[in-house]
Formats: sequence, C-alpha cells, structure tokens
Amino acid sequence: MNYLFPLLAVAIWSGNTVVNKLAVGQIAPAEIGFFRWLLAGLLLTPFLLRATLAHWPTIRANLGKIVTLGLLGMAVYQCLAYYAAALTSATNMGIILSLMPLMSLALAALMLNHRMNLAAVLGALVSLGGVLLVITQGNPRQLLSHGMNLGDGMMIVATLAYGVYGVLLKKWNLPLPPLLMLYLQVLVAIIALAPLYIASPHHGLTSTNLPLVLYAALLASIVGALAWMQGVARMGPSRMALFFNLLPVLTAAIAAVVLDERLTSYHLIGGALTLAGVLLAELWRPREKPAAAIGAR
Repeated sequence: MNYLFPLLAVAIWSGNTVVNKLAVGQIAPAEIGFFRWLLAGLLLTPFLLRATLAHWPTIRANLGKIVTLGLLGMAVYQCLAYYAAALTSATNMGIILSLMPLMSLALAALMLNHRMNLAAVLGALVSLGGVLLVITQGNPRQLLSHGMNLGDGMMIVATLAYGVYGVLLKKWNLPLPPLLMLYLQVLVAIIALAPLYIASPHHGLTSTNLPLVLYAALLASIVGALAWMQGVARMGPSRMALFFNLLPVLTAAIAAVVLDERLTSYHLIGGALTLAGVLLAELWRPREKPAAAIGAR
C-alpha cells in the first residue's frame, strides 16, 4: 500500500512533463504557469488560511527563506520547464529531470558539507555521460561544434534550480507543516509570475487548454505533492528518492503514446546510463564501522 503514494506522485509528474509539451501553441508559458499556481492557491486557501494566521509569527520570521524557496521550487523551475517544452522533447525533459537526485547530492556536499563517496562521484559521471548523449543526439562532439539545444539548456537550469530548492529546504528545515509550506510557496509563485503573465502574449483560457491547466493545478500541484508527502512520511526520503528515478521511464512511455515521440537508440542508451548512474550513487553506500555508528548515537 505504501508504494502507491510514490508511484502515484511520479506518474502524475511524468504526465505533467507531457502536459508541458501539449501546452505548446495552446497557451503561453507564462499563462499556464500563472494560472496553474493561481488555481492551486484558490483551492488551498479555504483549508490553509486559518493555519497561515496561526503560524504567522513563524512565517514572518522566516519570510525571506519562504520567498526564496517559492521562487526556486515553484516559479523558476516550472516556468523554465514550460518555455523549454517549446524547444525540446518531453522524453529529453524527463531524462534531464532524472539528474535532480544527483544534483541535490552534489549541492548538499557544497552547501551542507555532506561527503560524496566514490560511488556518488562515479554515478554522477555516468549520469552526466547519459544526459550528454541525449542532448547531443548520440554525438557528444556536436556539443563543441553546435552547442546545446536551448530547450535542453533551460531544462538543465530548471533542474538545477529545483536541486538547490531541495537542499535549502533540508538546510533550513522550517518549523511549519509541509502542506502549509507548499501553500506559502504557491502564493510566492503567484506574486512572482504575475508581472511575467501581464507582460506576455495571452491566448486566454479555452476548452482546449483548460484541461491542461486543470491537470497542472489539481494533479501536479496538489495531488502529486500530497502523495509524495505521504510517501516520505511512511517510507522516508531516502527510499522515496529511488521512485523518482522512474520519472524518465514513465515520461518516455507516456510521450510515445500521447505525443507519438519516437525513442531512438541514443534515448535508450542515454536514459539507461542516467538511471544507472543515479542508482549507483544511491544504492552503493559504504558500510559504517561499528564504532562510528555507536559514536553517532
């Protein structure tokens, strides 16, 4: 039963990567980004307004940190993903997203002084090789002569932003309930994206793009987040991280069916290398000496 929560969350987020691609031409990136968080905020407000007022002294004391988290995790990450979708495939986006656990590991080493063992370093190199294979369409030398596809570059920056978000979330560990933290970050995203929405071209909500906005707002923003929180509470963050590695596989499968995206040999080999690198870093951990384990208690 516990496995249903992470599987549901990853399936929803994989679908949302495909929704990003479906939104191209149907609704402007700034529009879907703004409407997504606006709708999510309106739906959450009746349930969390009282909790916001009750925790206001803590919120006010940590307002700068909450704003930073909201900008990185909600505004920058998802907005860049919407813009990237116009320039790259959903399959590429899913494979690049699978770098997030390793990025978080490397950032934790830099920002939290966590040690990266040999397996983590090797895993990072293997995964990086896999992603390079995908973004250069099987010819890494192309990166030197033609550079990187702008959409893939945006997706790498978006993934990095979310990696920083995850590390800061752990570093600061704010004394607020998880659902309230989600709500506060949604409010930050609404305020941050409002100027971009006003300044950008508008398609307006239509019968074609409204289902995409509803999927992003209801399923990706609320249901997926709640399922992931339940999974973390029941299974712990380390075990949950392994389920995130299913994202590129599910994204590629959904994109093949919904978008008719064709999987090439470089997708398969690059995706396998990326996944293998992450699994290597997360599963191959050195055993602690008994004395060190006792001393840590």
